[in-house]
Amino acid sequence: MTAVTPSARKARRKGSGVTMAEVAAAAGVSMQTVSRYLRFPDTVSTETSRQIQDAIEKTHYVQNLAASHLASMRSNTVAAIIPTLSASVFAETIQHFSEVLHREGYQIFLGNTDYRSDREEDVIRSLLGRRPDGLFIIGTHHTRNSIALLKRAGIPVVEGWDMTSRPIDRLVGFSNVSAISEMAGHLTKSGRRRIVFAGVLRRGDSRAAERRDGFVTAIKAIFPDEEPRLCIASDLPLEMASGVELLRRSRATFPDADAVMFSSDVLASGALLESVRLGIAVPDSLAITGFGDFELSRHLNPSLTTVSVPSDEIGRQAGRLLLEGMRGKLSSPKRIDVGFTLKIRGSG
Repeated sequence: MTAVTPSARKARRKGSGVTMAEVAAAAGVSMQTVSRYLRFPDTVSTETSRQIQDAIEKTHYVQNLAASHLASMRSNTVAAIIPTLSASVFAETIQHFSEVLHREGYQIFLGNTDYRSDREEDVIRSLLGRRPDGLFIIGTHHTRNSIALLKRAGIPVVEGWDMTSRPIDRLVGFSNVSAISEMAGHLTKSGRRRIVFAGVLRRGDSRAAERRDGFVTAIKAIFPDEEPRLCIASDLPLEMASGVELLRRSRATFPDADAVMFSSDVLASGALLESVRLGIAVPDSLAITGFGDFELSRHLNPSLTTVSVPSDEIGRQAGRLLLEGMRGKLSSPKRIDVGFTLKIRGSG
């Protein structure tokens, strides 16, 4: 193994780290061979690859990706934007999305909007400033400025978790309206007649709004002479304690209710635990349903009836669509509906 020469050490500028010349010297190969190994490892022999990798580890070399990105006009990064870091379903989507992209050598920049449209614009600007090769964003409701930024970026964009007839580019999601309609239909078929929809509706949370609207449409179709029962809060956070409060408000406003459909499993789980504490017979006196099929919902007693969304499949399909776009391939179809499943369990 060739030692690092004094001239190679001189070539290193202060603060610039180990150079490719030092790696080449340590491996006993040319700089061109090291460069080829870093870009196209399959074109280098097994023995030479081992020598270079050993040299990289011994010298603690870190490749200057900025320089290679400037040369190739690619960053080998993608951006992902989610509404919140606290929801496990979005984390699962990003996990499977990342796995697809990581296998192809991409790294992920992650941004969080907290359901705020103004913050979404800021996050989009910030991430696009890092010149990603593609972008995945959860949601289809954006400001005009956000849409303009995404379209002018000139990179593939995949929207997720919602359905729209006018996606920016590619889309993978499901219909919140259809899911809520099916759940309302299930409850009425099981004999429920006084159903309440309860949810936390924060500004910018289009999915919760779509679920509320889907409930209103479904109830008007099933019971045309009745006014839909709604218990909507904008002053509560999306946490289990809010489900307790929404249960209290629902029963105070609609004391004859025989079912409460919650906009999220987080809220439904809190309400279900409170019902057990209060001695409310679930589902005999009151059916309770959620949305999302979080892991906790399966372990409650009674277990929670809910809508299961394939969040992992959304992530995988979004990753595949983005890869196709970045490779210049035409995706067919560009709009994928992954559907949903009603999970009928003990609570309803």
